Amino acid sequence: MSDEFRRNLLGPEPTLLPVEEEIQARLDAGDEAVDLAAANPTSSLVWAILADEAYAEGRTIESYAYARTGYHRGLDSLRRNGWRGTGPVPYTHEGNRGFLRALYALGRAAGAIGESDEAERIGKFLNDSDPLAQAAIEAAL
Repeated sequence: MSDEFRRNLLGPEPTLLPVEEEIQARLDAGDEAVDLAAANPTSSLVWAILADEAYAEGRTIESYAYARTGYHRGLDSLRRNGWRGTGPVPYTHEGNRGFLRALYALGRAAGAIGESDEAERIGKFLNDSDPLAQAAIEAAL
């Protein structure tokens, strides 16, 4: 494991999700996230993109639903890759960005619809996963 991802010698190892190279290549080629989500429903990245698009267009409830889907698909992927409910999920690893973006989008949408408890819980989860993730996501938006 790279030293870049080590933060706490006493805590769990960082979880590193597989990079979605094919999906990223299709996005770069101009494919729409909605089409990719239909063909790749386990990808947190495409659900996060849909959540961001909906939120930017003022469709907050749709953003919430897309983000929640990406969040749950990401939890499934984290568990398949050894995550046991705690530990770092570094944003610097490209494969983790879809999940962290979905997590961020879920907290944002939850706050927008008045789900303050959920927004707070999601914010804590995001910070516990990677304290630098929120700033990196906001800078990329």
